[in-house]
Amino acid sequence: MNSFALFRLPYEQVVTRVVQHDRQPVAGQVFSDVYRQKGFVFAPFAVSDDCPLLLICADEICKCPLDELTEELLRSELGSPFLCESSWRKTGVTDERNAYHEAFGLFHGALSDGTFNKLVLSRCSHVSGSTVSPFQLFLRACRDYPRMFVAMVSTPLSGTWLMASPELLIEGKDDVWHTMALAGTMRLENEQLAFDNPSREGVQNIRWSQKNIQEQRYVASYIMHQLSAHTREIEEQGPFTKRAADLVHLCSDFRFSFKGDSDVDEVVQSLHPTPAVCGLPKRTARDFILLHEPWRRRYYSGYCGPLALDSSTHLFVSLRCMEICQEGYDLYAGGGLLRDSIEQQEWDETEAKLQTMRRIIR
Repeated sequence: MNSFALFRLPYEQVVTRVVQHDRQPVAGQVFSDVYRQKGFVFAPFAVSDDCPLLLICADEICKCPLDELTEELLRSELGSPFLCESSWRKTGVTDERNAYHEAFGLFHGALSDGTFNKLVLSRCSHVSGSTVSPFQLFLRACRDYPRMFVAMVSTPLSGTWLMASPELLIEGKDDVWHTMALAGTMRLENEQLAFDNPSREGVQNIRWSQKNIQEQRYVASYIMHQLSAHTREIEEQGPFTKRAADLVHLCSDFRFSFKGDSDVDEVVQSLHPTPAVCGLPKRTARDFILLHEPWRRRYYSGYCGPLALDSSTHLFVSLRCMEICQEGYDLYAGGGLLRDSIEQQEWDETEAKLQTMRRIIR
């Protein structure tokens, strides 16, 4: 059976299909294991034996206008996706809200005593039943979320995942590259739902709290520090308000070129996982998350995207995503915690983020 990835870049109307025929994807430990090849990268939050970094090799590449794609066409050309058992069901969690409450207490305690400046606490929420075709879900996500990177990935090693991500990890070609610091979240309501912002012009009725501003600044400062070791001529723009579905985030753009002795693999490995999905200090925050979250993130908050296709690379953080399982859907979301975070507000933020995937499976 074939491994494949379908993706549509933000604001584009073309879907690209990357297919690897009758063999396992290339599995690696770090991005440098695959980055000189061509295909589609799918990396987890933290590499493990059952969640390796994967490259779907580009044995076949096909582009098609989005409005010409149908579920039947995709099924006939790609076959059945690989569906695994629900990871959430293996956790033993029976009360999702209480599990989050207990984890929040541990995370908030580590913030209050000064061990961390920021931590990201995630959720895994299971929805039973799988009556909608994975290909239909992909097409719905493309239709409903034109501003976001939409991708569906299916391999025997990872299972099948769908995401509609607003967050770029890195993209570019030759000597022109781009990344972003995306953090802080607010729900759009009433007349705010008319907001669109491709030109980055401000909107007067969107006001950001100090907590959101501080959270985004942590991420932007981290990214600037990491880039400075590998790049030159860094230009930062922002922060500005960026829409993703019915939410908005604070975003800063960074455009840069590499120093003569640096390359994209070094930047990817220094950025991932950013404080937007992990915390600060990064290394100890990552270890804390792996130890104390009551569910495994797997490929949620990793990164994915086309590598060296059409001479360019576009890697996005795997957010607003779900694994399509044999018995339903495992949906993932998370939120950044600071010392002054309030549990119910953080829970409500994850609920709003989970709606991105819930909306397309209903």
